[in-house]
Order: sequence, then C-alpha cells, then structure tokens
Amino acid sequence: MTARIDLRGRALETRDLRETLPRAELDVEAALAAVHPLIEDVRLRGAAAIRDLGERFDGVRPTQIRVPAHVLASALEQLDPAVRAALEESIRRARAVHADQRRTDVTTHVVPGGTVTERWVPVGRVGLYVPGGQAVYPSSVVMNVVPAQLAEVGSLAVASPPQRDNSGVFTGYPHPTILAACALLGVEEVHTVGGAQAIAMFAHGAREDGPEGTNTGAVVCEPADLVTGPGNVWVTAAKRALKGLIGIDAEAGPTEIAILADDSADADHLASDLISQAEHDVLAASVLVTDSEPLAAAVEQALDRRVAATKHTERIRAALSGPQSGIVLVDSLDDGVRVVDAYAAEHLEIQTRDAAAVAARIRNAGAIFVGPWAPVSLGDYCAGSNHVLPTGGCACHSSGLSVQSFLRGIHVVDYTRDALQDVAHHVVALAQAEDLPAHGEAVTARFEDGSA
Repeated sequence: MTARIDLRGRALETRDLRETLPRAELDVEAALAAVHPLIEDVRLRGAAAIRDLGERFDGVRPTQIRVPAHVLASALEQLDPAVRAALEESIRRARAVHADQRRTDVTTHVVPGGTVTERWVPVGRVGLYVPGGQAVYPSSVVMNVVPAQLAEVGSLAVASPPQRDNSGVFTGYPHPTILAACALLGVEEVHTVGGAQAIAMFAHGAREDGPEGTNTGAVVCEPADLVTGPGNVWVTAAKRALKGLIGIDAEAGPTEIAILADDSADADHLASDLISQAEHDVLAASVLVTDSEPLAAAVEQALDRRVAATKHTERIRAALSGPQSGIVLVDSLDDGVRVVDAYAAEHLEIQTRDAAAVAARIRNAGAIFVGPWAPVSLGDYCAGSNHVLPTGGCACHSSGLSVQSFLRGIHVVDYTRDALQDVAHHVVALAQAEDLPAHGEAVTARFEDGSA
C-alpha cells in the first residue's frame, strides 16, 4: 500500500535527503493564475463577488455574509453536550499553554542616558480562516482564536465556507459546530466565505453594492492586517498573492506526519497514527522512518488490516499510496534523526527507547510528540499545543501559530544629548564608510554652534 525507500548504506546528506524523501506536490504557482481574477473580483465588487463565488465554488449563495448573532447563539444551544465539553477542555488547555507565550516589554540601558525598549504590540485586526472541505474543523477555530485573544488583538474575524447541506436557521452559513466554537470563544464576527475569496475579503475588505452596482455600500468586512489559518491550495495561493498587503502566518500545504521508530514501537500504534493523518486528504503525507525492517513489515501488515476497517478507506488508501507517503529504512537511529531533521515534518512522533532524549536531538519539526502516549491526534485537539503548524519542510525555518504570531516588536530608542554626543564620532565614521555623509551630518548638526 505504501512505498519503501531504502536509505541503508547511503550517505545521508541533507540536500540529497530533501530530494529523495517523499513530499506532497503542491503547485501553488499554477493556482496563482486561477486566484488572481477572484481576488480582483472581490476587490472591485465586494459582497456581490463573494456571493457569486460562494455559489460557484460552494454551491451556496449566502444572503448574509456576516453570520447573525442569533445564528451563533442557536449553534451553541444545539451543540452536542459531549462536543461542547470537549471543546471547553480544548480551549482551557490551549489557553493555559498560550498564556505562557505572552511577552513583556524590556528596556535595555545601553549607556547612561541611552535606552532601547522593545515594546510588544498586537496587530490591530486579524482574519482567521477555518477550512470546511472534506471535514469540519472546530478545533481550528480554537487554535486560531485563542492565541489571537491572548495577544490582545483589538479586532478579529473568522471566515469559513458555507455548507450546502445546512438547513433551517443554518442555511447558507458555515457548519453549526464551527459557529458553536466561535460562540463558545466569544467571537462575534463570523463570515460565511471560503477559499481564495475569503483571503481576498480580509485583504481588501468588502462592501455591499452601492449606486449602479458600485462597491460603495455598507461595510460587510473591514480589511485585516494579518490572516492566519490553514486551507487548500487556493487559499495558499491567495495568501501568496496578497502577502505584503496583508501579513500571513504561512503558506500551508497538505498535512503530514513523520514517525521515527525503533523495534520497541508497537506496529499497530504506528499504523493507526499514520492513518490518522492520511484521513485528512488524498495529498496528506504519512512517513515512517525506522532502522528495523521487521517493524516496517509489521506496520505494512497493520496498515492493510486497519485501512480496510476504517471509515474513509478510499481517501486514506490514496494518501498512503501516493508519492508523499512511505516507509524509510535507515541503518541506525542516528541516521533516522538525520532523516527526520532533513524532512522537517509538520508533526513528528518519536517512538523509540528513551524517546525524550531522542526528541531533544531534533532541530526541525513543527511539533514533536514524545513516546507511545502522545499521538498527533492529542495535539490536534487537547494537548494544549497549537495545531496550525509549518508544512512542506518549512519547519526548518518557521514556527507554528502562537501568541507571538499576533505581536510585533517595536524598538523605542531614547537617548539624551550627552549620550548621543558620546557616540556621535562612531556614527559619523560608519556613515562615511558607507558613503552616506548626510547620516553623520544629521548627528553633528545637533552640536553646531552650541546647539542645545
């Protein structure tokens, strides 16, 4: 079902590994050509374009783009008590973890009379995207909203696609469980918009039609400064196209799990964890790295048995048999560490002897799950960690969503006359070295003719 990649006896250079290891193919550049007209349509026609695109791509033409308060309240009232209790616990744990990420201003006394203070300031407004395709993701509401709230972002809005199967009070709106999660978190601004058009709405804002069809009517959504949240290739392409006009968290690709395991691991546990991520999408990546060929064979057998017995068999089988998934054989655990560091997985499980020590050696991963009792599914919902994580190897340079994602560090420089005079000759020397004499003159001018 899933391919084997045998790296035993080979030199494991990072460059070669990145070319050899399985990875999902995500052609964002090709998608850009398709999303540019959609973005321009939303910019020019606002709410009218959003309605047209919702009907075209989601099979639903929203009458109201912003979800009314009574619909949010109804979703929470009708939420299954067990699901509500699970969401409340997920929120509690996420708040506990993310509260410790808050930053405090720090003032450095560089010299007498000269200080630099780093102030941490939240972005003014964020747009939080929650996907809605093949699954429902209230957990992504939690993962986006909690760190934004703890960063004390002044204004936040959620967008999620309308669901064609909704009925009654929820007709034309996102999935009721998404709406309930928003209500539970106190989010009042929720928009029934999906895909690239949601990112365009957050970037440009949107108004209702004005006179003669102009985009000058009542404001539906104000522009945001930053957009976060996972999505499909069209969402990713829209983020790339609009980056600069707005900040983005990352260009998210298909989800991925890598597991580093030795012969102490349980093959059924490994198989179930690989399947859990393959369940997301046919492009989802599930990779096992091991120095034990018997374990690899046992996992293959467990996959055959478990895939046949689970719900989304066809989707999972397609993901596991795709070029992005595989079982990688290495000579030793040390080689396995090199492989997973080169792969830089979104989710990395360590299921080895002395797993904590092995995990401490890993440099590149979005999140690391240590030992047999910390599966990725725990992190998806209730570990307290964030599940919006870098994909496609970006974990070697990027982090997952956190409170810091919504903060900006601003240096505040405060020098007295004496402190500036003391360093003036250094500024002048460096300005002359860079052939920018006016930079130096901006300092020396302050001391001409006994200037105060």
